[in-house]
Parts: sequence; structure tokens; C-alpha cells
Amino acid sequence: MSSPDPTGWNEAVRDVSLSHLPDHIRRAIEITPAAGARERIIDITTRGRRTGRPHRIEIFFYRAAGSTYLCSGAGGGATDWYANLLANPTFTFHLKNGIRADLPALATPVTTPAERQAVLAEIVADLNQPHDPGTIRPTRLEDWADSRLMRISFRHRP
Repeated sequence: MSSPDPTGWNEAVRDVSLSHLPDHIRRAIEITPAAGARERIIDITTRGRRTGRPHRIEIFFYRAAGSTYLCSGAGGGATDWYANLLANPTFTFHLKNGIRADLPALATPVTTPAERQAVLAEIVADLNQPHDPGTIRPTRLEDWADSRLMRISFRHRP
């Protein structure tokens, strides 16, 4: 018998974090590969790691392997949002295009090689779909290998 995965990355718990959300919000987050870049743009509000003050940042989110992720993209350079979420993992996820909602969320860094590989491969494959002409192609998985990657879970409102 195997022990539970402490990262929470397994089939039994993947989509549980969306089940409590209203259907229209859940559908907006369960974005499909046919979605364009605009639908993937959100804002997050996190506390600044140095100032402790709320800081609003625009970022892309992705759905992959049954979960929601924030990813730094190709190149994997240092990012303020990643450092802020490492220091303060609770934040607000703001849907702002189409459906609007402010959702309390928790960020967990993805460090397990198997999860990183699966998620990044799915993100890159999605970006290489012909649904969004004008994006730079081809997007190569090796360019994303060092990306900062956070898995997002949505908390119930108190």
C-alpha cells in the first residue's frame, strides 16, 4: 500500500479545490486548450515579501493535469510574484476577463520533477495549438524547464 503524496498531487485530490465554486466561476477556471491568451490573464493580490503591503500583479494562469497553475513561462527567470507567494502563500486570485470574481487561494510551489514535467509538457503542448494565431511558435519544452511553477488551490470563504 502506498503512502499519501504530501504534495497533494494525485488523482484523488486534484480537482477537489474547484468543486465548491459556483458553476460559472468553475467553468471560467477550467479553461480549455481552445481558450486564447485573454481568457488566461488574471491578477493576483499577494503581500509584498519586503513591504508586507498588498501588491496586485497581472499574470497568466494555466489548467494542466487537472489543476490550476501559475507559471513564469519560458526562461524561468526570477519573478516577484513567485518570491511573494513563497513568502506569503495565501493570496487573492482575480478573474477579470469575462467572468469577474475575487477568490481566496493558496499557492504551493511545484518541485516534484514528475509533476513539473507533466504540467510543463501539457502547458507547452497547449500553447502550440493553432487556436491562437500570432503567438510565437514553436514553444519548446526545454525552454520552459526552469520555469517557476505554483499549484493553486481555492479556499472556501469563511
